[in-house]
Amino acid sequence: MTYLQLVQSVLRRLREDDTITSVSDNSYSKLIGEFVNDAKRIVEDSWDWASLRTTFNINTTDTVFRYQLTGSDISLKTLDVINDTSNCFLKPVTSHWMNNAFLNNTPASGSPAYYSWNGFNDSGEAILDLYPIPDKEYVIRVNAVDKKATMVDDTATLYVPSNPVIHYAVALASRERGETGGTSSAELFAIADQTLGDMIAFDVARQPEETVWRPV
Repeated sequence: MTYLQLVQSVLRRLREDDTITSVSDNSYSKLIGEFVNDAKRIVEDSWDWASLRTTFNINTTDTVFRYQLTGSDISLKTLDVINDTSNCFLKPVTSHWMNNAFLNNTPASGSPAYYSWNGFNDSGEAILDLYPIPDKEYVIRVNAVDKKATMVDDTATLYVPSNPVIHYAVALASRERGETGGTSSAELFAIADQTLGDMIAFDVARQPEETVWRPV
């Protein structure tokens, strides 16, 4: 669903006029748009949705160890990092470990085997440090859950299930105005929670092994 369609759906459930042609049509539709984005973040944060999973590709350069993930969001969650050239998984290390390797020792060069996140650039894109320092071009693949930016344009697309987003937005809106037409805010949040749980269950079925803990 688009941003505009989500806001219209919430307005209908609140018994409001849903004939708006843009989220910015009036002050109330703008407010509902804020609640839709709040609800979107609640749903996105609840599970590593298959629809939010993506792979960032990095082609390293000789002597360069720091790279930004172009197009990533500040809420990026790493699943794994792979050196596709050397056919191995990179091991995550702390900033302290990386600082010790670079500052208290002579840094090695070669095929990257370790990685550490080093904050974000001014655009909110994640910065990745690699060790050893690449001595040639390697293909590094970062598999991650990359949550989407706040929806602004009417045509912005929602990538997580729409039903829980709509129900959470309705619950947030009804709580704000203090009346719900017969359904309490607590009941509306319970409906949203149930809907979210159902959608997570459907998504879990795609990767059931990820919910099973096995000792290392």
